[in-house]
Amino acid sequence: MTGLNRRTFLGAVGAAGIASVVGAKVAGATGPQVYGSGAIYISSYTDKGHGLDVGHRTGTDPAIKVDRTISGVNAASWFDISADKKTLYVTNEDDSNGTISAFSLADPTKPKLINKKSTKGKGPTHLVVHSSQKYVLGANYTSGDVVVLPILSGGKLGDATDLVKHKGAERAANAHQVVNDPTGRWVLSVDLGADSVYVYSLDVSTGKLKLNQQLKLPSGAGPRHLAFSRDGKYAYILGELRAEVTVAAWDAATGKLTPGQVVAAVPPGTPGEQYPGEIITSSDGKFVYASVRGSDTIASFSISDGGKTLKLISNVKVGGVYPRHITLDPAEQWFYVSSDTSGTLSWLPRDPATGLPGAVKGKLSIPQVNSVRFF
Repeated sequence: MTGLNRRTFLGAVGAAGIASVVGAKVAGATGPQVYGSGAIYISSYTDKGHGLDVGHRTGTDPAIKVDRTISGVNAASWFDISADKKTLYVTNEDDSNGTISAFSLADPTKPKLINKKSTKGKGPTHLVVHSSQKYVLGANYTSGDVVVLPILSGGKLGDATDLVKHKGAERAANAHQVVNDPTGRWVLSVDLGADSVYVYSLDVSTGKLKLNQQLKLPSGAGPRHLAFSRDGKYAYILGELRAEVTVAAWDAATGKLTPGQVVAAVPPGTPGEQYPGEIITSSDGKFVYASVRGSDTIASFSISDGGKTLKLISNVKVGGVYPRHITLDPAEQWFYVSSDTSGTLSWLPRDPATGLPGAVKGKLSIPQVNSVRFF
């Protein structure tokens, strides 16, 4: 993993083509939940011709059914949606010429390309719409930098207003995530290669970033993504090169992180190499979840002591190989897990009382599936 070649790391492609859904209709853990037909966006890499798929759920069935593939979307790796839900932004993770695309959601089931703009870097793997709704920020993994693109009339993207470069100490920088803090005042970028989390302020009048803090984690930690606690007082930083979560206190007044507890994402003695992928929190503030590639599990953590302490309570198989991304549906009754090596999108029920995922209830085959976003 020290070379951090993304295509090598992602592994071989799984089953080709979109296959039939496996599994019967299953009600949610607290009783039947009517899902309706709201749009669901599925990203994937494009070695086998996908990129952006649009699907839906019907009635009480948690199964995602794919309706269409949007043509011309290459190497999609992340989504975000504007606050008014009129525009979808997508990273196009091309190592030689990275771009971010803007799509109109006038019809959410049929995203229509507005335009795309260069990220001024290589391998854009993550993005976020800034809290001001005036900019989109992207994390360029391969070149290790963060770009700022202005949002123009109608959701169209303008040319970059800023590009800040990270610098690794022992390895090349690899910016893997960029997010807003819960107050909307700060922007944080997690850099795997630099073993750091960067905290920036953004001048919304100029589109320029200013560094406020660089939190350096131990050498080789390889932080990948972070998620904030429900009350915004803690950030849970997921390591990719070491399968662990660092709990950091977050001071929104000063824009500073202070690291605390470090907890393993797999039980002691777990065989093989482990590379966590995604981290999320439940809206009830009681649980943190992480996908773990290697053991191919969802790691579940309970939260205590006001958010500063995590305890690993479960690791459940996801039904695929190398789970890159996990998300909860809006009702938080189902986990949806994207395993890109096997090309498997699976779903598992969530028990709201224990917070734990149950056994896999269904699967969908999508080559190199990357992530899922509910409209």
